[in-house]
Amino acid sequence: MRRFLRDNGLSVALFGLFLLSIVGQTLAGWRALVEELRFHGLPAIGLPEYLTTGHFLSAVFENWESEFLQMSVYVLLTVLLVQKGSAESKTPGQDNPEDEDPGKKRGDRDAPWPVHRGGLLLRLYSHSLSIALLTLFAVSFCLHVAGSTRRSNEEALRHHQPTKTMAETLVEPEFWYESFQNWQSEFLSMGALVVLGIYLRERGSPESKPVASPHAKTGH
Repeated sequence: MRRFLRDNGLSVALFGLFLLSIVGQTLAGWRALVEELRFHGLPAIGLPEYLTTGHFLSAVFENWESEFLQMSVYVLLTVLLVQKGSAESKTPGQDNPEDEDPGKKRGDRDAPWPVHRGGLLLRLYSHSLSIALLTLFAVSFCLHVAGSTRRSNEEALRHHQPTKTMAETLVEPEFWYESFQNWQSEFLSMGALVVLGIYLRERGSPESKPVASPHAKTGH
């Protein structure tokens, strides 16, 4: 167990923080909705029932959507663009190991099995990270639409108003306001990391250049 935690400490810590955060969000959101229902003279709901409400689903997938969009765009942009001096960028004007033809490694026993198979499987595997992230974004986006529609309909029923469809939600300014307010913050944080990493350092982090590296050094 000690060796497992040593070798996987980063993912264990991140997923542990995720679980703590989503539990906190769930409990706080549940209490907030209970207070809202009480304000309208409606009966409270239990925690399991809260997990199926639009109040919960919309908030969760609104954030997941923006995170997966951020990461997929970042992965794709770093394929095409460079930033001189950034540890997050390929080195401009040079051959970078990320661009190496994986077909040359078919004989490497330690290479992933799609490399040995080659062909279409290797072409898909060569872009599997962006495919996975874009798929997660698309799923989260659809669930955000569904959750926002459910939340809107739940509020409409409380006020005896007509409900709406997911297609109607998609053309509402409120839905896009929710999305863009998250997207802009994600792109800002990525840009800040890229630019600040040119001039600032964090000793021991692979996301930073070595402390003594010149500002113009690009990549690791």
